[in-house]
Amino acid sequence: MQSDFGFEIEHELGDGTLARAGVITTPHGRIETPAFIVVGTKATVKAMVPEQVTAVHGQAVLANAYHLYLQPGHELIEQAGGLGKFMHWDGPTFTDSGGFQVLSLGSGFKKVLAMETDSLTAQEVITPVSQRKAFVDDDGVNFKSHIDGSMHRFTPEHSINVQHAIGADIMFAFDELTSLMDPYNYQVTSLARTHAWAERCLARIGQLRTEHPERPYQALFGVLQGAQYEDLRRQTARFLGERPFDGFGIGGALEKSQLGTIVRWVNEELPKHKPKHLLGISEPDDIFIAIENGVDTFDCVSPTRVGRNGGAYTFGGRINITAGRYRADFSPILEDCACYTCQNYTKAYVHHLFRAHERLSATLMSIHNEHFIIKLVSDIRASIIDGSFKELKAQWLAAYYDAKPAAPKT
Repeated sequence: MQSDFGFEIEHELGDGTLARAGVITTPHGRIETPAFIVVGTKATVKAMVPEQVTAVHGQAVLANAYHLYLQPGHELIEQAGGLGKFMHWDGPTFTDSGGFQVLSLGSGFKKVLAMETDSLTAQEVITPVSQRKAFVDDDGVNFKSHIDGSMHRFTPEHSINVQHAIGADIMFAFDELTSLMDPYNYQVTSLARTHAWAERCLARIGQLRTEHPERPYQALFGVLQGAQYEDLRRQTARFLGERPFDGFGIGGALEKSQLGTIVRWVNEELPKHKPKHLLGISEPDDIFIAIENGVDTFDCVSPTRVGRNGGAYTFGGRINITAGRYRADFSPILEDCACYTCQNYTKAYVHHLFRAHERLSATLMSIHNEHFIIKLVSDIRASIIDGSFKELKAQWLAAYYDAKPAAPKT
């Protein structure tokens, strides 16, 4: 099978950073990097239709293998012609392996996996065994559906089968997720299991490519775990970097303050010429730090989730559009924003929609937030190419986190 997948580095910033601008080529189109990948968990970007995702300059969509396996079933999506045709999206697509959902939903890790552990104990993070909905062994994971409680099993091979049927351009190897509260010796055991699963994923996708040469090439990314231990993060980067993965996903438990350090550890070890994806970030400071340390793509549900709850991104930080001070504010959410929402609607109108519990509120806010984050990453890409990255970072973050009203020049 001839691969329609590739990655080209167009420009490296240097100056003590690992930031670079490039292009990922897939069977369904190009992705200019760095890029924010819009999340469409259940074959839909929440509150948006695909045409609206295109309008905010979304380049690719990431769906969730766990959720699509449970509903409507990967076989149905395969019958429909794959994820893109099923959801009427003609651009590149990603699917995750389902590992995060299987294990986090099963073991009660909640959101503390990504950043908020300072005031929590292990008992508050990890569900007691008697109450768990996921059970890990060396071969795979048994888990209960969050929908109806039925029992299911994911192995590395089954995860690849599901993702192959869904038909995404880029998929991720099945891995074991741990918590920061898991002790070091368990992290070591878990990482060895993830490495064995990674090799099984490679073997299975190789078989499927041979069995179905007529299908578009599906790239497989290895996933790096290791929590916050430098030896484990570098070890897994070297191990996976020696295998024929098409790219790599940086996952696992980490604290916000350690994000840049951990990303740099692994990117110093991984093959430079392959793309790196960071799973689950979208806050502006995290975006700058990730890109500065060598991340090419990343995804997060936050823009639409924040929007559905009344939060809007502005250059001076987030605002809550449901606040009373916006009731008679007839200005757009953000002056000079080119998104459909800001070009056509006022804060007062969107405020009214939320107060009236109208579903259009979620759509208009999601359009704005996705546009805002995608535009930020596009501006960062341009700054890498023209050498103004550090100036943009300093100016942009000062305006956003110091709540200054004026938009920075980009």
